[in-house]
Amino acid sequence: MSAVRHRLLAAAATVPLLIGALGACGYGSEAPKPTAAKVVPKGPRTDGLPNVRIGLFGNTTHATPLVGLHQGFFQKELGGTAVKTSTFNAGPAEIEALNSGAIDIGWIGPSPAINGYVKSHGKSLKIISGSASGGVSLVVNPKKIKGLGDLKGKTIATPQLGNTQDVALLNFLAGKGYKVDATSGKGDVTVQRTDNKVTPAAFQEGSIDGAWVPEPTASKLVAAGGKPILDEKKLWKDGKFVITNVIVSQKFLKEHPKAVEAVLRGSVKTNAWIRSHPDEARQALNDQLADPEFAGKALPDNVIDPAFKNVDITDDPLAATLQQEADHGVKAGLLKQPDLKGIYDLTLLNKVLKSEGKAPVDDAGLGS
Repeated sequence: MSAVRHRLLAAAATVPLLIGALGACGYGSEAPKPTAAKVVPKGPRTDGLPNVRIGLFGNTTHATPLVGLHQGFFQKELGGTAVKTSTFNAGPAEIEALNSGAIDIGWIGPSPAINGYVKSHGKSLKIISGSASGGVSLVVNPKKIKGLGDLKGKTIATPQLGNTQDVALLNFLAGKGYKVDATSGKGDVTVQRTDNKVTPAAFQEGSIDGAWVPEPTASKLVAAGGKPILDEKKLWKDGKFVITNVIVSQKFLKEHPKAVEAVLRGSVKTNAWIRSHPDEARQALNDQLADPEFAGKALPDNVIDPAFKNVDITDDPLAATLQQEADHGVKAGLLKQPDLKGIYDLTLLNKVLKSEGKAPVDDAGLGS
């Protein structure tokens, strides 16, 4: 048995089979790694706070916080209040950190945000902004799979049981008439839950035939000889769907709205800078990924270039697509119908957008 296969089987044995709850973004389950902002805090403290603690992932779908930290946008808005960051590899760990008070604000995928809100009966968090859309593809071994009609009998990886991409694949397969048991992943197509860190090696070894994964894993597979046969954008209206949004502890939002507003100003200004300086932003992102406090390794040009281009930066949380993703989880049998009313509070975001001369965004009827 190969080392990769051994790791895959070991990982599968530890995956919690949680019917009735969505999982996370699926980047493992390591403990958060506390990090510090590089820009020195200056001026008066915002809301009198010594620091604001921000959670994020070290990958390209979290370009907003990574670039914003690199360029100092958040620190500038917070003045004398220091930015403290914790890097996570899995959504559940970030939700736990938010619930325990270890972080105040976090960039996270839609599934763990939904799960955290539902599990707390609507008391733990609020989604306060969008951050990224898209950046998810089905990449396959072209020697084994020529097109979408060749999936029967094949093994396709997703990052984690019930995570955002797992739900998307299960929903897609059901729509094509394939029957797959959501929990075990067995059926006409085998859905194999595999940590994104392991997926490229598993793909090269041949233990999986393809993967439905976010960036930069998708581009890593392409660099390894894979062929993208479906960009998930094609399955959504106008090619837009939430992949990363911003959440905040309800307690922190209530007690420190000025600090939350400052972070949102930093986010909006970062996104504007990314859009107007794409080449510099790509380099800033890769420089930040190279930092041991985040990913610890820069991506090669043939990975960072397409990975960066495939992710759309947005302030809009694309709220309507969050409801659709929840509905897909219900359809897949991984989630009981959730009541998401009140999951959004876009008041401060729209205040910031107005001050920047931008149009307000909508909560699709899921606001406070």
